[in-house]
Amino acid sequence: MLYHLYEFGHAAMSPARMAANSTRLMMRNPLNPFSYTEMGRNAAAAAELVERTTRRYKKPRFKLGSCTVGVESVAIAEEVVWKKPFCNLIHFKKAMPDGARHDAPRVLMVAPLSGHYATLLRGTVEAMLPHTDVYITDWTDARLVPLRAGGFDLDDYIDYIIEMIELFQGDVHVMGVCQPGVPVMAAVALMEARKNPFAPKSVILKGSPIDTRVSPTGVNRLAEERGTDWFRRTVVTSVPWPNAGAGRLVYPGFLQLTGFMAMNLDRHVRAHNDLFVDLVKGDGDSVEKHKEFYDEYLAVMDLAAEYYIQTIDHVFVKHLLPKGEMRHRGHAVNLSAIRRVALMTIEGEKDDITGHGQTEAAVHLCTGLSGAKKLHYTQPGVGHYGIFNGSRYRTEVVPRVMSFIAENDAGSAAIR
Repeated sequence: MLYHLYEFGHAAMSPARMAANSTRLMMRNPLNPFSYTEMGRNAAAAAELVERTTRRYKKPRFKLGSCTVGVESVAIAEEVVWKKPFCNLIHFKKAMPDGARHDAPRVLMVAPLSGHYATLLRGTVEAMLPHTDVYITDWTDARLVPLRAGGFDLDDYIDYIIEMIELFQGDVHVMGVCQPGVPVMAAVALMEARKNPFAPKSVILKGSPIDTRVSPTGVNRLAEERGTDWFRRTVVTSVPWPNAGAGRLVYPGFLQLTGFMAMNLDRHVRAHNDLFVDLVKGDGDSVEKHKEFYDEYLAVMDLAAEYYIQTIDHVFVKHLLPKGEMRHRGHAVNLSAIRRVALMTIEGEKDDITGHGQTEAAVHLCTGLSGAKKLHYTQPGVGHYGIFNGSRYRTEVVPRVMSFIAENDAGSAAIR
């Protein structure tokens, strides 16, 4: 019923949205004399705000047309190299000049499945492309997956990661950004326990909630206080017709977005007030910067309910992985089984989403790894997003990640 009410509200706002858009176009038209007046500029700005705050944002695109390798500008093409109902694996293929090979380390970037699309890591990919051969998980919006495709839970997620890692036959470094930390570490631990020859060279975790008992944030405390049943009763609903996934139980993107916005509501209100002022002034650069951020931020996807509830229960309520109690399809998941795969953990000094020490906990749990194969780094002066996006990420985090990859990439060129 909740999802149906949301759809009804969106449909009911359509006339107002269309009227606002028409007003914006009319008041921005250079042939309209009112477009040069203060009243006209204010009306156009107000209309644009109404249109933007009532629209539904589509899945963004990466738009990474090229990168610089050495001194050469190289074209980038996206190709799907692996496909499942709930995920595609995208390769950013480089068109090297004269048919040369870009013999660089392969990186499998596991994007978070927590509401936003993989394009949230556009900056992460862009900074790594000149140095590595990048692949990224492109998770599918659950409302677009028909019921006949079956369910998707945390066990399926781990299976997906193992299958993707095996594609590279041991020649890959896995980077988990935020949410994927637990399933990535579980997948690698299972591969190591089974002596899988295709285990990755290394794992790099950024801002991942490995042990949320350490420095718990507001989000962590909410999960423990409410409990799993509260989330199951309160935020799970079914996808309405005519979506392809009609009838599927999901945690809807619009509820997630409400939670995201509520966490920093004052900041978002100020940002939209600034947008209004910039539109009136005609400050194109500031307007485009705002639109670029919010076009990404406001584009959200539904999560399969069984995956979401299992993640809340196992990661945030019961802390099964750090307690050594996690199981995957009946088999124990023990991080001490990891003995060959090097591990690097990265945290932001001001991270208010994944508390200080929650990611570093993986280093202490991997007791089978020697000290030489474990590394932790805390980036000063940044929050959660600063460890995978922004200027400090590019100038301070990326060089450290590349140094770690280089130290653990011996023999990969021969495999490639």
